[in-house]
Order: sequence, then C-alpha cells, then structure tokens
Amino acid sequence: MLKHLTTTAAVLALSATTLWAKTDITVALQLEPPHLDPTSAAAGAIDSVLYSNVFEGLTRFTGDGAIVPGLAESWEISDDGLTYTFTLREGVTFHDGTTMDADDVKFSLDRILAEDSANAQKALYAAISGVTVDDPQTVTITLSEPNGNMLFNLAWGDAVIVAPESIEDIKQTPIGTGPFKFDLWNQGDRIEMSSYDGYWGNAPALDKATFKFISDPTAAFAAVMAEDVDVFSGFPAPENLPQLEADPRFQVLVGSTEGETILSTNNKQAPFDDLRVRQALAHAIDRQAIIDGAMFGYGTPISTHFAPHNPAYVDFTGSSAFDPAKARALLAEAGLPDGFETTLHLPPPSYARRGGEIIAAQLAEVGITAEIINVEWAQWLETVFRGKDFGLTIVSHTEPMDIGIYANPDYYFQYDNADFQTLMATLNATTDPDARTALMAQAQEIIAGDAVNGYLFQLAQLSVAKAGVQGLWTNAPTQATDLTGVSWAE
Repeated sequence: MLKHLTTTAAVLALSATTLWAKTDITVALQLEPPHLDPTSAAAGAIDSVLYSNVFEGLTRFTGDGAIVPGLAESWEISDDGLTYTFTLREGVTFHDGTTMDADDVKFSLDRILAEDSANAQKALYAAISGVTVDDPQTVTITLSEPNGNMLFNLAWGDAVIVAPESIEDIKQTPIGTGPFKFDLWNQGDRIEMSSYDGYWGNAPALDKATFKFISDPTAAFAAVMAEDVDVFSGFPAPENLPQLEADPRFQVLVGSTEGETILSTNNKQAPFDDLRVRQALAHAIDRQAIIDGAMFGYGTPISTHFAPHNPAYVDFTGSSAFDPAKARALLAEAGLPDGFETTLHLPPPSYARRGGEIIAAQLAEVGITAEIINVEWAQWLETVFRGKDFGLTIVSHTEPMDIGIYANPDYYFQYDNADFQTLMATLNATTDPDARTALMAQAQEIIAGDAVNGYLFQLAQLSVAKAGVQGLWTNAPTQATDLTGVSWAE
C-alpha cells in the first residue's frame, strides 16, 4: 500500500510539473533604456527590451538576419522601384484594444519624416516622398528615388508602428501591437511585461517577462550564479564565461552582433579635423590588446564601419596597423610633436569602461593625454550624441549595416565628405547585388582612408542562460532580446 501511494505521488508530481511548466522569465541587461520610445532615440537599450516583444514594424528581422513580413503580410514593388504597396494583416490591435490599420502606418512614417522629428535614423527614410492610405488594410509608400534598402530599413526599431492615440505617453507607457504588453517600469530596477491575449499571431510560450538592469559586471556574475536571473543577454563579464560554461546549470551562447565598436572621434574639433591626427590615432591603437584586455579575447578586429561576417566586408586592418612610431611621426607632421590633450567619454558598457582604460594608456604612449570622463547612458546621449561636446568616446554601433550614418554631416562625429554622400545616394538607388557589393566596398575604403574613427572590434554577442531556456537568439542581427520564440524545456 505504501509503495502504491509513493508511486502515485510520483506520478502526480510529474503531472504537476508538466501542467505547471514554467511560463515566466527574468532577463538581465546591462543598460537600462533612457525612455521607452524606439522611434525617438538612438539608444539601442530601448530595442533590447521592446523590439518584437512590444513593438512591431511592417517588416522585421529574424535571428539569422533575414527580413520577413511583420505587420505587413505582403507587398508589391513597382518596376521602377518607386512605389511599395503593403497589404496589412487583418485583426491586428494595439494593446489598448484599438485597431491597427493603414492610418497608423501613415501616422508613424509621417512622424519620422516630420521637420521636428526626433527619430535618430530619419535619414534612412529620407527617400519617402509620400504615404497614402488606399484602404484600412492597404498603404502605399512612394519614394523620390529607388532605395534598395527600404524593406531592410523598415525592419529597424526606429520604424515600428505606433498610434496617435497613445503617442503622448509613449516614453513612459509604450503601447504596441506585439505579443507582450507593457505592465510596469520601476526605473533603476526592472521593466515587466505580460502576454497580450489579443495578439494577432502565434501566442508566446511565456506569460510574463521581467527585464532587470544590472550594470556592474561583478554584480552581473553574482546574479547569474545565484540564479536570480534566467538569462543575461549581453553578459558584461566575459572573464567569467569559462566558469559558467563548466557549470551544468547554465548554457553560454557566443554569437556575433552588428556592433562596430569604435573610438568615435569629433571630426570638427581641433586637432581631429586634421587627417594626420586621426591617422595617428589609428596607428596608436593595438586592437588585439583591447580585445584581450577588455573582452578576454571575444571580438573580431575591424578596420572600417562594417561587420566582418557580412560578405561585402573588406579588410583594411593592414593599413591602420598598430605602429606607435608612425603615430608619433604623424603627430609631428601635423605640428603636434609633443602630443595634445583631449577628453575620452566612456558610457557604462564594459567594452567602453574597460577598453577606455587600455586605449588611454596606448594613446599616452604617443603623447596624447586623454582625460577619462565616465558618463551614464542618458548623459552620453545628451552630451556626446546630441551635444557633440566631446573629443573621443567609445561606443558600439549595434544597428544593422549602418555605414550610411557617415553620409550625415550632422551625425555626432560630424564627418562631412561630399563624395561619400554621393556614393551612398548611389548605393541606396542600386538594387543589383553585385553593384551594391562593389559600392559598399568603396564606402568602406573611403572611411578607412579618412580614418574617420578609430575602428576597434566587432562586438561579440555573449549571453548566459539557465540550461532549460530555449529559443534565444545566438546572434544579434539587430539589438533585441526577442522573446517571441523563447520557452522552457519540459
């Protein structure tokens, strides 16, 4: 009798485990968003939480970098490449219950293009000359010139669809169309979201998701080891990964990102307006020492603003190799034999804070004294990105294939090259794959030759998760923690 009861209890326990499979998850990130509107800030931290989870666009990225239908179920492109007609999905609603239709698409795109737009990637959509509502399920985008990147650009977080009814409070209370609805933001600690019952697509396996923000690498490791978090996306303590890999409680995911990590240089501030000084910076930097010292070997050296895993990447590292003697000679040629002083603004990520210490020491070896100024992310956005009040800074540009930012002379590093701008306009109007590859190679060569910034390394995507978590992106084709396909193994 006792044996029978014991067996029955075991069966009941197993059934309970199956019935009560875990449906919540806690994801840790190093950076907290400055606000929650992906369409009006350059902070990738916003997309890290909200992309595909809360907000969706007409198209979207998948984990392998492919562009697939999002809120648009299909589209037609005219033969001249100037007209895109999108058919929207039926039955899509925002989290407040209102219907998402062509009027919302027009509102979202018109808002990007408005004169007072705060959209950080407004230039990507400059070719849009008009947005027409044909009927509630059909919208037509007209271009002033062909743009081979348009479907790609519409997949960015900057182009997610928002509603005029909720736009006033979007920075604090985001209302999207995604599978998760925003519940709470306890600033400095966490954001909570839960599954949206009215979602148009496949319901997520998770009922609840919490994003916690842990900026300190030591605290990050402690939180993972204590199992206080289920996933740490963008784990900031790579030195601890071997220990975590050896622990059966965890899985370590090592992938690639679109993040070109660069020593951003204020091209309009003296002496960085002198090509020889920028070239001196390039030769003063030992990329591999930075990768080894700051990232414990995780990362790929780069020589231009382009991802090495992209087939169109061209390797120019040989022309900007570590050569302190050449750096000193270039400074002397520029009239700075004794070097100069500048500032080095460092936002919170480990690649910046740790890498900055190494770079400052390398620059000092050639006579450049860089005053390190540690800033929080919101302060970096205000002072460096918007205010352009800096000499040098370190940041990883995680937007996909974003070399086009160099065609914007008002962008924060203030590079102004008419030939490059013309080249990018030609690239945008080109659809032939081979011709586009050739143009992208030229673009890389120009900015490498102009030493616009100090190109350091391609950021690796390092994530740690509990052993039972499945469906996470290994690579990061855009900065996102997409939970739409994440579940717990039974």
